[in-house]
Amino acid sequence: MNHEWQEPLVERKVIYTLEWEGKFYMVENVPARVDEETGECFFSPETVEHLQQIIWTRRQPVRMIETPVYDFAA
Repeated sequence: MNHEWQEPLVERKVIYTLEWEGKFYMVENVPARVDEETGECFFSPETVEHLQQIIWTRRQPVRMIETPVYDFAA
């Protein structure tokens, strides 16, 4: 018998981050299923498609933020 233990996933709104073409993007309020044990997020195919459209079409952001960048090796 195979008794796989599956962590429960909970529906949450998360912040999706992406570095693309040398720029850093954040998308707030993204629906995801989140593993409470590991924090890993799972997105539906529809959500992934919508995220791609938001970033690839260079839609006007709702706001801009300044982010410091550090070099781990320095």
